[in-house]
Amino acid sequence: MDMTSLLQIGPFQTSYLELIAVAFGLICVWMMKKESVLAFPFGIVNVLIYVYIFYAARLYANAGINGFFFVMSGYGWYNWTRKDVNNSTIIISRCSKTELLLNAIAIVVFFIIIRIVLVKFTESLIPGWDAITTAVYVVAQWMLSRKKIENWILWISADSVMIGLCAWEGLYFSSFQYLVFTIIAILGFREWRTKLAG
Repeated sequence: MDMTSLLQIGPFQTSYLELIAVAFGLICVWMMKKESVLAFPFGIVNVLIYVYIFYAARLYANAGINGFFFVMSGYGWYNWTRKDVNNSTIIISRCSKTELLLNAIAIVVFFIIIRIVLVKFTESLIPGWDAITTAVYVVAQWMLSRKKIENWILWISADSVMIGLCAWEGLYFSSFQYLVFTIIAILGFREWRTKLAG
């Protein structure tokens, strides 16, 4: 069976590959909400498939960010499971004011660099939107790997934009995935906030 061949589900066209990516992505984010390390293997499969899907859709920065997610998923998996001298793993925490400022600066710098690259070296039709979501995702993934609660706010904002970008590219099931991601990210923020307060 050709995993890239199109199939019709109701009024929408998709591929087996996109459906698999969506399924693994939803499981990953749900596991992340639960603070389960099992999120990482599901996430790795999801991002590797999306490297291909976004490259084919000419969302080059989002293809690249999924390559970055692959690397950061490995780091996050390691960071969430490693134990310190007291035999403890990292816990959910808040960013300091300095960390928040540095993260904001990082988003702006990544946005500028990614947009320049997209404009000069690709035929991206929406370099600004592609660049801003990618820049936000880079910082969100870094914060998630370190269990900083503010990561959820960044996921919510970028996932909301991705709903529209995927629909614009005709990736309707991916658009639906990002809608569900947004909802789960809201729930994840609330759940992590409760754990942080407790």
